[in-house]
Amino acid sequence: MTAHQIVEANAPRLENTYASLPGSFFQRLDAQPVSAPRLIALNEPLARELGLDPHWLRSAEGVAMLAGNAFPPGATPIAQAYAGHQFGGFSPQLGDGRALLIGEVVDSNNLRRDIQLKGSGPTRFSRNGDGRAALGPMLREYIVSEAFAALGIPTTRALAVVSSGDTVYRETAKPGAILTRVAASHIRVGTFQFFAARGDIDGLKALTSYAISRHYPDLISSDNQALALLAAVIERQASLIARWMLVGFIHGVMNTDNMAISGETIDYGPCAFMDAYHPRTVFSSIDHQGRYAYANQPGIAVWNLARLAEALLPLIDPDENRAVELAQAELAKFQHSYEAAWHAGLRSKIGLVSSEDGDLKLISDLLDAMAQNGADFTQTFRSLADDIDGPGATRDQFIDPTAFDAWSLRWRERLAREPVDPAQRRAAMNAVNPRYIPRNHRVEQAIRAAEDHGDFSPFETLVSVAAKPFDEQPEFADYANPPLNEERVLQTFCGT
Repeated sequence: MTAHQIVEANAPRLENTYASLPGSFFQRLDAQPVSAPRLIALNEPLARELGLDPHWLRSAEGVAMLAGNAFPPGATPIAQAYAGHQFGGFSPQLGDGRALLIGEVVDSNNLRRDIQLKGSGPTRFSRNGDGRAALGPMLREYIVSEAFAALGIPTTRALAVVSSGDTVYRETAKPGAILTRVAASHIRVGTFQFFAARGDIDGLKALTSYAISRHYPDLISSDNQALALLAAVIERQASLIARWMLVGFIHGVMNTDNMAISGETIDYGPCAFMDAYHPRTVFSSIDHQGRYAYANQPGIAVWNLARLAEALLPLIDPDENRAVELAQAELAKFQHSYEAAWHAGLRSKIGLVSSEDGDLKLISDLLDAMAQNGADFTQTFRSLADDIDGPGATRDQFIDPTAFDAWSLRWRERLAREPVDPAQRRAAMNAVNPRYIPRNHRVEQAIRAAEDHGDFSPFETLVSVAAKPFDEQPEFADYANPPLNEERVLQTFCGT
């Protein structure tokens, strides 16, 4: 059985500019059709933003497209080639082993965006894998990526989840599913590494030109496009990682093939938001050494960007020593950019609108007290807004509440030096400190209900609550709470 062509008038019309690149960039192939596709979730606001008809997407032909059983006009399904460092070890060929880029649309903001099916079947990059995806990890990616979008953090998006009607085998038999993922593009650091590892300078040039045209068109006239691209990616990644850190997010698998050139968060595998704050927190079941722990993420970002710089060296300057010197100068800027974003974000989180020399020490002391007292990251920062005028509930987050009391006296003294109306300050703090995140135990509960019982109501509720992270939602107050001891989920899994 092969995918068929959709001929309905209401079907979307896709393009695929990436498919115009040389054949070494991808493999052309159809998805492997599934037996009984059923729509589980459809992101209707995103569909409309993409210029897609939600009513059509819910139709039999629409679901067939979301499952890979049929393709609309203009679709050119391809599996993209890339390499990557995984936990520090280099793999010269990875690629889309279970995903197909079926095409692109230009959305309502005039931005070109990829539409990709994840779990669509084997490709030549599958490395003996089945090319499929289990339902649970696809629901996790839908929940967390859409929560990121609601938090205002650059991210790939989830358009739909379709159950396949087929079984996939991981640790045990699991129901299969396909996620429709939307991205500014799926170009990764590892895409550049793929061509660099082969000494394919023409491929590097074509990729650099395409990436600039698509994501950084203001760089087209740069005298040194490769160096300008490196600088732009460094700047976006510095901002992105700071925003992860400000919401207590741990990606879990920051391999170079999971770092997007666009500056979007990509590949929500063993990811999680912290409950109790500690800088060494790790969730990924395969991160045995803590390489991708919360506090390590900025350093790993620099490491990954250095790998991008290495790949671009032949284009930066024909003199390798000069190329290295130029690249290192750009890499050195990451720390400043990251710290500027991180420190500004932290000041906002504790309600400061100005900068004083002692602010970073004040913030550091709060984080230390939180780490020593098991304070919940999200709840502590959110409840601070209610402590502006005097002691409130924040101290209850600390094993030893007096640790917070001592800090809060210094904090209020600092606030008093700013002529800001308390109500305005409180509103500003609540606009940057979410009440709701998709807590790991809630995500796991939603997955268990769906996989074990076919009950998608916990998933739907969690998606709905996480879509309004800064709003008070009294009817869902429990979703703001950290897990009870018996509910804690200490490990997350990749899903492949």
